[in-house]
Parts: sequence; C-alpha cells; structure tokens
Amino acid sequence: SVRHVSENRLNNAFHDSSTLATWLHGSGYQTALIGKYLNGYPGMKVLYKPPGWDYWSAVYPAGASGGAYYNYSLNTNGTLVPYGSTATDYSTDVLTGQADSFIRTADPARPLFLYYSPFADHIPSTPAPQYATRFQTLAPFRPPSYNEADVSDKPQWVKNLQLLDTAHQQLNDTRRKNVYRTLLSVDDAVHTLVTALTDTGRLANTMIVFTSDNGDMLGEHRWTNKQAAYEESLRVPLTIRYDPLTALPQTDDHLVTNIDLAPTLAELAGVPQTGVDGTSLLPLLTRPGPSSWRTDFLIEHQLAGSDRPPIPTYCAVRTDSGFVYVKYTTTGEEELYDLTADPYELQNVVTDPAYASRLATLRAREVVLCSPPPP
Repeated sequence: SVRHVSENRLNNAFHDSSTLATWLHGSGYQTALIGKYLNGYPGMKVLYKPPGWDYWSAVYPAGASGGAYYNYSLNTNGTLVPYGSTATDYSTDVLTGQADSFIRTADPARPLFLYYSPFADHIPSTPAPQYATRFQTLAPFRPPSYNEADVSDKPQWVKNLQLLDTAHQQLNDTRRKNVYRTLLSVDDAVHTLVTALTDTGRLANTMIVFTSDNGDMLGEHRWTNKQAAYEESLRVPLTIRYDPLTALPQTDDHLVTNIDLAPTLAELAGVPQTGVDGTSLLPLLTRPGPSSWRTDFLIEHQLAGSDRPPIPTYCAVRTDSGFVYVKYTTTGEEELYDLTADPYELQNVVTDPAYASRLATLRAREVVLCSPPPP
C-alpha cells in the first residue's frame, strides 16, 4: 500500500531493528545513509545512529532560515556538524561530496549500499547560486485540472478550497521554477556518483534506483500540497539501472510501489529479508516479464492535526486498468475516476450508472485491502 501519514508522528513508532540496512550490513555490505532520514527520526534524538549503517550523515534542519539547504546541521556518525550560508555549505553539494567519498574509499573487496537522499527539491526549494536564474522563460503550468472551476463533483474538502487568486498562482509558478533549478544540483549529483562507480570499477555490477518520496500538486483541483488521492500526488518517477538486466532501455507499465524497493535490493544481494509487504521488481527487469503481477494497490491517508485544510481519512484503490476509487472513512464520501477517459480527473463518475458495476467491484476490493482501516 501507499500510506500518507504525518512523518513526525511516525518518529516514535518507527522500529529500525530490522531494515534493508541491517539485512545488507549483516551480510557483509558496507552501508551509508547520506541525507534525509524521515523528519528528524526517533524522539528527535539528533545524535542517534540507527543500526546497520557504517557511515551515517543525516540532515538535521536548524530552523526555517534556509530550510536544509543552508544553516543546517549533519549528524555525521554521532557528531553534530553545523553548516553555514556560504556557497560551499549548499547541502546537495555537501552530501554529494560525502557520497562520492564513500564510494571511492570503500573496500573494493566488499559490496556497498549507499542511500543518498538529498533534501532537494523540498520546500523552500533553494537553488544553488549557479542555477538561481535558470528557467526564466518556463511557461506556466496549466493542465486542464489547474484551478478547477467546477468542483461540484468533488468531496467537501475540495469544495472548501478557494479558487487560486493571481498572487497565489504567481507564487506557484515561481515555486515550480525553483524546484527545477534545485533539481539541477541533483542532476549533478547523479553524474558525480555514476562517475565514482565507473572509476572504482563498480558500475557494471551496481543497481542504481532513482525515485522520490511523494508527488506534489501545484494547483490541480485548487490544491497545492500532497496527501490527496489524485494522480499528481500519488505518482513518482522510478528509474532503475542494472547493466546485467537493463542494457536495453525500456519502460514498463506494471504497478509498482515504494514498498517493493527493499525486497528488490535484498533479492539482488541474496540476503535474508523479514516482514516485507512488497514484491521484488527483478522479474520486471527480465524479458519475458512475469506471467502475473499485482492488478491494484491500496492507498491510505490518516487525517493529521496539522493538515490545513484537513483531508479526511480515506482508503483508495488504484487499478492497473486505469481506475481510482476513494472512500473517505469519516464522511462517507466517494470518488471514482476513469483515468483512460479522464486522465485529469475532472469528472467524478461515482454516481454515473454506466460505472455501477465497476463501482461495486472497487467498493468490495477496498474493504478487502483496507483492513483494518486507518484509525
């Protein structure tokens, strides 16, 4: 399932005694986490180093000033190291340098696992100085769902949203440019790390996974955040390179989720794994592909006190046939979208008789998948 829950509330409930890091480390891998680890992690113990990591350098934001691009600290192997506001303190570049060093200094006789997780492009999406003026002529983002005028088919939480005024639209347009500017440093990081793997003779036998933690909305259906069950909030990029299996570029339309990543890497490494809910993606990288695969997945959201405006708790089902069904557990409201006919989710067809059979099927599936439902 994909679960939207406040990360800060998860901090005290996150058990890290058995993770991908402990599995790999226990099998002889050299392991490193460099970057973001939840939003502060257990109990905000800033000097905490979870088990399974040989090298640990976790971002610890120092406040709103600069976010975690400048004026932040890194918990580097249990020592809190502060960084300032000069160009050399730019966090993406600092983290990239540490990751590059980890790869180049690792024992060549042992495998390695690097979790590189820059704060970019998280708000405030501060670009590096050399990229601060890029994308000046980028056209505004205006898909058909942008600032949706008629939301009479939507749940009440969307109806409560005001149309975006000119100032808010301009703010979103600037934010989008800064996101792209900030990601240019991530592009640089990818180049640096691939070069390090090449120089150390590891590239041909290393799996590289490039992805993100969540999607984001920039005005679709009047919403400028995540946590919604709409496609822009759910979907993230996923690119995998593993030369023995991906020598020929290809795309794949099977439904995959972030919980599939740990079993994928564990299977590739040949290490024991326990308590996983996902499925290894290795069969999707081979040809011919698997004869069967998941046909849907569960999406869950639990209302958090910090949600403004609040999105009610819901369970949703996304299918490989292009439908998404949402059931709001506290309000009883429902949404159903036919993504093939309506990719921008402009018309909720939950009351359309033509979709009655599909609705009944997805209602039943939601009951099975969402058990127990979020509290």
